[in-house]
Amino acid sequence: MLTFLENINELLWGTPTLILLVGTGLFLTVILKGLQFKKLAYAFKLAFFKDKDEDPNAEGDVSNFKALMTSLAGMIGNGNIAGVATAVTLGGPGAIFWMWIVGLLGMATKYAEALLAMKYRVKNEDGEYSSGPMYYIERGIGPKWKFLAVAFAGFAAFAALGIGNSVQSNTIADVMENSFNISGLVTGIILVILTALIIFGGLQRISSVASVFVPVMAILYISASLVILVINYENIIPAFSLIFQYAFNPISAVGGFSGIVVSEAIRHGVSKGIFSNEAGLGTIALIAGNAKTNHPVKQALVAMTGTFIVTIIVCTMTGLVLIVTGFWDTTGGLLSGVTHDATLEAGALTSSAFGASLGAIGEYVVSISVVFFGFSTILGWYVYGVKCFEYLFGLKYIGIYRIIYVGATFLGTIASLNTVWAFADMANALMMIPNLIGLLLLYKVVKSETEDFFGKFGVR
Repeated sequence: MLTFLENINELLWGTPTLILLVGTGLFLTVILKGLQFKKLAYAFKLAFFKDKDEDPNAEGDVSNFKALMTSLAGMIGNGNIAGVATAVTLGGPGAIFWMWIVGLLGMATKYAEALLAMKYRVKNEDGEYSSGPMYYIERGIGPKWKFLAVAFAGFAAFAALGIGNSVQSNTIADVMENSFNISGLVTGIILVILTALIIFGGLQRISSVASVFVPVMAILYISASLVILVINYENIIPAFSLIFQYAFNPISAVGGFSGIVVSEAIRHGVSKGIFSNEAGLGTIALIAGNAKTNHPVKQALVAMTGTFIVTIIVCTMTGLVLIVTGFWDTTGGLLSGVTHDATLEAGALTSSAFGASLGAIGEYVVSISVVFFGFSTILGWYVYGVKCFEYLFGLKYIGIYRIIYVGATFLGTIASLNTVWAFADMANALMMIPNLIGLLLLYKVVKSETEDFFGKFGVR
């Protein structure tokens, strides 16, 4: 079964799919005239400062900031640590460049997803807004496309249990046992209690926790990364040189080092970039529709800053740390002059890179970050999963999904999840396809709403 799923995933996440994802981002960038570059400063202003033009009576459930923090809770996960390490060790330093490219283009994709989420959101029986690709597919394109909406919701609800939950709790349990000698059973019980206390409080409690939790964990990780870069300041410029050099040139085979071709840098950079920022998966649309704002474009601008934060800032920090410390070269420092254990896996490699500069404190920073990042992902993906479950079955059975979700959290801490990971990886790809179809068919709506906003508010 595992081999079968891995073969399916290799097909689903192959070159055509990556071209479709990047192509969609490029297409939206063109029709929006590079909005993500020209309006980035304004987008950050909307995200982190009071908007004087906002209607205090605007409808919604949470502020733009809380909506952003909740989405970041789902995005800032262990993909930013182990995922980036995998990209750099298998694709070389040039993979970072391609992560930047997919991140910058993905900002346009995220913008479109959030805008359509706001445009086609609905109010449920409890008076709370619900949104997502399933709503803009059904309501925007038409009822005859509902089969795609149902497909998205089904795959996303399942993916939330796996890659957004069990896989994360499994990683947390491993770290707690290896770093702090706490058994998986104890970790599982603690996670179940914390997860239940938060998710049973609904979106308001989740967004309130995320608005504190996410900034703290991001600042901790970024601060430690900056300290390492300062310690290794003489390697920063050479590190950027390696990134740009190997983005377009192969790394020669030397000694026991087999070399890395440019196609590998591109493939790993693009795939891990998408894995970390989720652009094209439609997840941002599942929370963006809850924002309080008087125009869809405002939340869309705020939403696209999340991709910038995750890819351009957090992922870059991990990549630079690996390069300046020499730990990107898994042959044991052949090209960098730094000797280390070449058998280390991606997550452990990042931990060792931090430890090389900061000692035991550095390794603990990574361990704590993995725990924080993993738990925030569990909370963020619960929102995604429950929104999709609600679309499929209504509010009446939400309690069932909550119980299943908490159960999946515990299962992850005590079970081997290779097959679950493979299923969830497949579900991610399959939820992406309906979403991209929706984005491409509704691009005129995205364009007209954007023109309406900037024409009405006169933002330069």
